[in-house]
This record gives sequence, structure tokens and C-alpha cells, in this order.
Amino acid sequence: MKIVQLSKNDRSGGAARAAYRLHQSLRLVGQHSVMVVESRTSDDPSVVMFEKPMDGLELVRRGLRQVRIAGDAYRYRRSRPEGYELFSDDRSVYGSTVLDQLPACQVINLHWIPGFVDYRTFFTRIPSSTPIVWTLHDLNPLTGGCHYNLGCDGYLGRCGRCPQLGSEEPEDLAHEIWERKRRLFAKVPPARLHFVTPSRWLRAEVQRSPILARFPVEVIPYGLDVDEFTPRHRGSVRDLLGIPRHAPVLLFAAEEVGNERKGFACLVKALAQCAGRIPNLMLLSVGRNRPTVQIDVPWVHVGSVDNDRFLSMVYSAADLFVMSSLQDNLPNTVLEAIACGIPVVGHAVGGIPDMIRNGVNGLTVPVADVEALGAAIEDVLRDTARCAEMGANARRIAVEEYSLELQGRRYSELYATLVDPGGPYRDGHLPHE
Repeated sequence: MKIVQLSKNDRSGGAARAAYRLHQSLRLVGQHSVMVVESRTSDDPSVVMFEKPMDGLELVRRGLRQVRIAGDAYRYRRSRPEGYELFSDDRSVYGSTVLDQLPACQVINLHWIPGFVDYRTFFTRIPSSTPIVWTLHDLNPLTGGCHYNLGCDGYLGRCGRCPQLGSEEPEDLAHEIWERKRRLFAKVPPARLHFVTPSRWLRAEVQRSPILARFPVEVIPYGLDVDEFTPRHRGSVRDLLGIPRHAPVLLFAAEEVGNERKGFACLVKALAQCAGRIPNLMLLSVGRNRPTVQIDVPWVHVGSVDNDRFLSMVYSAADLFVMSSLQDNLPNTVLEAIACGIPVVGHAVGGIPDMIRNGVNGLTVPVADVEALGAAIEDVLRDTARCAEMGANARRIAVEEYSLELQGRRYSELYATLVDPGGPYRDGHLPHE
């Protein structure tokens, strides 16, 4: 089957890496998957980069679109509070030119596309005979621009007075974007568009969305290469990183360590609580931009890591991974940690409880409960036998439930039901041999 994966990038950012892993999983199980991206990080020949048309007329059109989109956002340049992540428009400067470069296919699978794919053009120009699957990596397709709502329920109404814009206007940019999405998706037949969410939390958000609730949605978790992300020799890796072999080591990993939503500040407070009760405790962190904060334990920051083999070594250096996000979907970092045999302590928010089974491969605590987070860290690290057992369970769960092959088969089954609704896959499962 010929499938096009449409994504902003192939490897830059968590959503892009998840999309690329799906692309890999489909090729692994024999599907003809091609990934089309605005910008490419890998050298994979099956990833095709969009070529911006440079003819005079298209340059003028692109410039006019840019002026309109940027002008709408410019109104909030002073009011938008610091600390928030991206706020994305449903429009793209490329208009229909992205569609002109898509290879012939039987299914199109959308991923994280802000700024790359223009919603209105895409859904009005793609032939009705081509099924569309949209893998959601955050809330953006069902909101007025934010990617995580952080406690605001405006997207369940009609958006407006957006806190992430610092707006008090009921018909602000967030409302305008939300309304454009509502009008557009109201015209899309439910059988035409199928949503996939990696977590049960995000599926529930789709099901209660005034914009998207009428479309079918199912949960297919992310997958990863469990042969690449596998336990490495801890002592050797610690020697490489300059970490004492017998120190209890916590690991924190995020694309941007200082991203407030990722909750590094919660971990710092939890460490202040439990550091004195865990002798020789150390912190290891991965990601861009080491925060300028004082921490009560020795801290090794290795920066951003792009090589999966080396990243698996960094995970293997830790005794425990901490996932302190305030809101999240199905973080790749948790999957990577458990695949490397590392138990996880994390906030019971978003899709994190899908991966952490309390007392089996880690512990979950209420979100932003610093005392509970510190106590959970202490509980696991002070009982080395329990920590080792949780690590073994983590590896087993990763292999059984999150392999690339399993993800590829699940998506293949879904695609088959959409391409041939009356075929042997119509019940959503592979036929028995």
C-alpha cells in the first residue's frame, strides 16, 4: 500500500521523531511509505523535502499570505505572556503548492503540520477518494491556536479571551482560528477523516471537542526501535559520562529543559526535599539549554543528543527516570526510558499513566504535587531490589507493547479498513491464518 506521511519535519522535535518512527515501522512491515516534510534533518532517501516554488507569481502570493498571517499575530506581540509555547495558525504561506508535490498514494497520514499545510486548501483539494488519517501529537488541531491548553477550556466552547495571547477580546485571533476550523470540519464527511491518538487522554479530548467529536478516533500508541533503545552496560556508560558507578542517578530529558510545561521546576523542588535522605544522589539531564538554577545535588547536563544509540547509553546510566510534565501526550522520553530498562516516576497527567503502571514499572503521582514526587523518587531509589524489578518490567512492557513492528501492523490494519472497507480487514484486525 502506498502511504504519504505529511509532517513539518522528520526528526526535529518529539512529534517529528514520532512521525518518523511510524514511517520506519510501516516500511518494516512491508508498506510503501513516503514522508513529505517542509524541512529534513535525516538523510533518509524515503523522506522527501518540499521544494518551495520560486516563480515570480508564487513568490508574490506567498509574500501576501505571510503578511496576512504575521499581521494577525503581530497584534499580540506585547500582550502575549512569557513562558508559553507555540501558538499556531491554521493557515500556511504555501497555500496549495504542498499538495502539488505529493506523490500518488492510497492514504495520506497527517502529523504535526502547523505552518506547513494550509487546512482549508488541504481539505478542499484532496480527492474525496483518498482516505485521510491524522495522527495527533498535541491539542492544536482542536484549539484556536495553542498546543497545550494548560487549564484553559476555551477550546471546548469557541475560544476567545485567550490567556496565551494575553487577550481580553471575545473575538480575538484564537476565536477566529477556532471558527475557521469549525466551519471547515463541519463540511468534511465523517467517513473521510480518521483520527489516531497515541494516548487515551488525547482520544478523550477529541471525543469532547465541538470541532472534531463527529469523526472516528482510536488509540494507537507510539512505537520505537527496541533493539536500538535497549539496556546498555551501566558501569561503562557512567565511566564515559564521568558519573560515579555506585551513585543513585536520576535522569530528566526534554527537547527544551527549560520548557515550563515539562516541569523541571517541580523536579528541582522535589530534589530539595529528598536529596538529604538519599546519599550521593546525582541528577543527569538531556536537552537544549541547561537552566540557570541551583540544585541541591551534583548535576551532569549532556545537552541535546540526536544519536539514538548514544541516547540509549545516557538512559542506561540512570537508575530512575523522572517525567514531571504538567501536561503531555505520550512522551517519547518515557518510551525510550522503559525500553532501556529504566523505571519511571511521573505525574499522572495526559498519556503518562498509559505507560507507567503503578508499582510495576514505576510510580505516578498527582500533577505538581512536589511532596508526592519527592516521596516517590525516594521510595524507588532506596529499595534497590524493587528498582531493579521495575526496570526489568519496564523493558518487558516496552518490547511487548511499543515495538515498531506492532505499531506498523496496527496502522496497516487501520489503513486497510479505509482503503477497502469491505475487505478482509473490515473489523480492524488481521485475518486469522
